[in-house]
Amino acid sequence: MSFLKKSRDGEIFLDHRASPGIPADLARRLGFHPDQVKEGTIFEAATLGCPHCGAAVVINPLRTRERAHCYQCNCYICDWCNVAMHEPGYVHRTIFQIQEMLASGQYELSGTAHRPILTRRKANG
Repeated sequence: MSFLKKSRDGEIFLDHRASPGIPADLARRLGFHPDQVKEGTIFEAATLGCPHCGAAVVINPLRTRERAHCYQCNCYICDWCNVAMHEPGYVHRTIFQIQEMLASGQYELSGTAHRPILTRRKANG
């Protein structure tokens, strides 16, 4: 079964009608325009799950640049994984493949979610 690039999307709903909203400086750090999440507003947006790192990414409706895409997965990916994907020595693995490798007990994980380093465990004995 093949999936469309957007078939793994979700959505986020932030209701600030009865709250003070998110302070402007924090909103900017989180990637929102302050007007989107201020007191009295409702913010709705699509989300995507990055198949490389497993992060849930809010699709900013004000974004004008193209969303990163992995042709091996045929999925949209987060900006951090897009940067990592273009580095020398990059090895393509999905979060599910990494989880399987770790569950096998044969590998150890270091690095970050966007730049995982998998090291084969040494055999005991």
